[in-house]
Amino acid sequence: MSYSETKTTNVTAEMALEMAEKASRTLMRTFTPEELPPANVWHYHQGVYLYGMQRVWEKTQNQEYFDYLKSYIDNLLDEEGNFLFERDQLDSIQVGILLYLLLKETKDQRYKKAADKLRQLFHTLNKTKEGGFWHKDKYPYQMWLDGLFMAGPFALMYQNAFNEQGLDDMVLYQEKLMRKNMKDENSGLLYHAYDESRKMPWANPVTGCSPEFWGRSVGWYGTALIDILDLLSKDHSGRGELISSLQSLIKSLVNYQDEKTGIWYQIVDKGNFEDNWLESSCSSLFIYTIARAVEQGYVGKEYLEAAIKGYQGLLNEMIEVDGDSLTMKGICIGTSADVYDYYVSRPVSENDLHGVGAFILASMALVNIIK
Repeated sequence: MSYSETKTTNVTAEMALEMAEKASRTLMRTFTPEELPPANVWHYHQGVYLYGMQRVWEKTQNQEYFDYLKSYIDNLLDEEGNFLFERDQLDSIQVGILLYLLLKETKDQRYKKAADKLRQLFHTLNKTKEGGFWHKDKYPYQMWLDGLFMAGPFALMYQNAFNEQGLDDMVLYQEKLMRKNMKDENSGLLYHAYDESRKMPWANPVTGCSPEFWGRSVGWYGTALIDILDLLSKDHSGRGELISSLQSLIKSLVNYQDEKTGIWYQIVDKGNFEDNWLESSCSSLFIYTIARAVEQGYVGKEYLEAAIKGYQGLLNEMIEVDGDSLTMKGICIGTSADVYDYYVSRPVSENDLHGVGAFILASMALVNIIK
């Protein structure tokens, strides 16, 4: 039974916090920290979920959440701060955002050593001719929207924590390259990927872009913009340009929100295609982006209606609640860049960490803005 069939349909801050806690606790009961899939691996799937859980801990101060997050990290670090991770990709960096909380709360220098290792990847990652980071070595000459979220906030956190200047400019340059090479001016959306070499079958021979606006990749980009702005110095010269990017994106997202359900589609701009489908993880990330932008004053309060409508749509269509357990449906599994048929044929899953983590972030964003 959907949540809306058993509860009020008016979204409140209390309801959103309840949903965030149910989502957090459901997976905590399902998996030990070591078992979070993929088990015993330093991976952004866990990072996204635990990042959402960190927001819940910050609000509730419930030690159970902090201890669970800490146990995941501690299982992978040894006494010298060594850990195994894939050193050829931006995805490996994302989990590092959890290290700063642990270092602040415990003063344990293992977390600083681990952050140092991840920071060094920026020196060794391959780059396009323009200086854009390859998303992974197995995707040569390609930039993906995902990469801004995977590495951008971590780099700003590192600069702020350890006073290493210049990382902010590096991050803003990566975002600028994405806008330059991947933004479609007609829709205001950004394509999932860009292949500088134009060798991938999906690459437009003129622009190098992949052909579709895949929901979760656009969601990663928007989430990154908000989080980077949180961390960027208030007087940085690039701040205004980043805010403009965010405002443009949100205006476009609202244009493509499904009128009936309030949710967004797997391929954002093709909701009229019969084989396209409503997708919950991207919708959650869009809600987070919009709600946080309203909270920070980057867009007007009138946009909050779209975020609440989207959240109610998730509760109606994608969330099932049974006591203290929550099931989230309609989550696209991990996905590469490709053509339309590939995206719409991707399997969907329940309670995948991509979706649950994004939903917790969306919930907590609304907790902070709904009065």
